[in-house]
Amino acid sequence: MSVRRAALAAFTLDAFLVTVFAAIGRATHEGDPFGPGGTGLANTAWPFLVSLVAAWLIVVAWRRPAALVRTGVPVWAITVTGGMLLRAVSGQGTAVAFIIVATVTLLAFLVGWRAIAAGIGAVRSRRAPVRSR
Repeated sequence: MSVRRAALAAFTLDAFLVTVFAAIGRATHEGDPFGPGGTGLANTAWPFLVSLVAAWLIVVAWRRPAALVRTGVPVWAITVTGGMLLRAVSGQGTAVAFIIVATVTLLAFLVGWRAIAAGIGAVRSRRAPVRSR
């Protein structure tokens, strides 16, 4: 896979997982992830998606999109912090319980897939055949 495709795939996965987080939250609390008029999910997800884009730009995540510590941890931290700030200034809730749930869930999602990928990469490199000279 080319570097460009890997970065696009990683960003797409991050954005999908942020959207899944918002949908789960809406389904849990509202019963309908899309809400009245179908805009509920967008209203819940946009602060985190905007923050995710900012995180990717700040971290220059496309250089090493699957890196656990160099990319995953800062992308997660910026996404959560920025998402909460944008929710606060847009009049959406930022209750302590929500902050905790969002922080833990997005950690599992944004850092978790990178940890799984690193583990798979480590297993594959250990199984790689040794070439004789």
